[in-house]
Amino acid sequence: MRASMSRSIPAALIGASLAVAIPASARANVITDWDEKAVAVVTPMASLSGTLPYMAQRMMGMVHAAMFDAVNSIERRYRPYLVQLPAAPTTSREVAAAAAAAAVLATIDAKTAGDMKAALATYLAPLPDGASKSDGIALGEAVAAKVLEARANDGCDAPDAYRPRTTPGVYVPTAITLSSMWPNLKPFAMANGSQFRPNPPIALESKEWATDYNELKDYGGQISAKRTAQQTETARFWLMGGPVAYHPLIRQLVTAKQMDVVDSARFMALEAVGLNDAIIAVLDAKYHYNFWRPITAIRNGDIDGNPATDSEATWQPIANTPMHPEYPCSHCIQSGSVAAVVKAVLGGEDIPEVALTSPTAPGVTHRWTNMTALTEEVANARIWAGFHYRFSTRVGTDMGLQIGEYVVKNVMQPVVTSSR
Repeated sequence: MRASMSRSIPAALIGASLAVAIPASARANVITDWDEKAVAVVTPMASLSGTLPYMAQRMMGMVHAAMFDAVNSIERRYRPYLVQLPAAPTTSREVAAAAAAAAVLATIDAKTAGDMKAALATYLAPLPDGASKSDGIALGEAVAAKVLEARANDGCDAPDAYRPRTTPGVYVPTAITLSSMWPNLKPFAMANGSQFRPNPPIALESKEWATDYNELKDYGGQISAKRTAQQTETARFWLMGGPVAYHPLIRQLVTAKQMDVVDSARFMALEAVGLNDAIIAVLDAKYHYNFWRPITAIRNGDIDGNPATDSEATWQPIANTPMHPEYPCSHCIQSGSVAAVVKAVLGGEDIPEVALTSPTAPGVTHRWTNMTALTEEVANARIWAGFHYRFSTRVGTDMGLQIGEYVVKNVMQPVVTSSR
């Protein structure tokens, strides 16, 4: 792995949106500012104990779609994601983006609405009053309203109707599954949730199943004689999920590349849209195939029809297994979608160094200069945590790469003009 780790950052600095040291010549802008604010606001929605961990990324998708369409309405360099409203060229892009983000976040609940009103007022206070500012507020709020309207009935709040497989009178665990309705969620860019559905999981009688089963059993257990201390640390690092896992990385790339407001808005919107569609696609596959998790498979290794898989009655992973089917790997598809967007926008896998901390591995910082190194680390982490088989990580990463590439090719594309 081309990731390096250090313990030099105090645990007190770990949270939803950590500041990573950047050169003085590189500055954030309104898009990264409000992404950081939004991640902090939605992070409680993505907590490991939350009931709707994917709702946070849905909210981030709407925030970035609104910010992009707001600034792109003023400087029309790209096809709009959803709308392109009339705007005077003197309208402030900074004001429009901030107002759009605040308006979307204000819909979370009454407390957040009040917080966003105050945050927006504070953010805009240094800017001079006048038509540029007032037009920016009006534009941002109008675009946000259009985005919210488009997502109002997307299916995110449909009732959970997952039906456990059982026989009459036989007990099954009664915990509610996570986001079983999301396979039917309206995608942000894909045609439908099953557009990138993969082939079925490998056959239980196969040699590959035995190989991946035994790797997972040996390296992913709560107590493992083979997993190294660094592998354990990496597994715990990637127990985190939601926007805190990827948005800070994209913010750092925006800053390192010194992107202007419009290009920043597009880059971060592509990432947010790709992540949402990756989540929808992976949940479609998970609930379609309903493949068993390692804790179930290993405790039942004597009934899978494969003589090379031995059962272990008390086997457990590092942490509680996420409450949805195993195949394919969700963390992998998300990292793959981000990697594809970065590669398409920046022109390759190699990137300026980015750093990330994790609330589930206090005191540890991971760094990357290559997106493939990032996706490989994520895949390995889910094996070492005892959550996913090797074949599932490969399929998940590949799905994510396909979805990220599809998003870049199909939404917010550059406008071809005679001057270009």
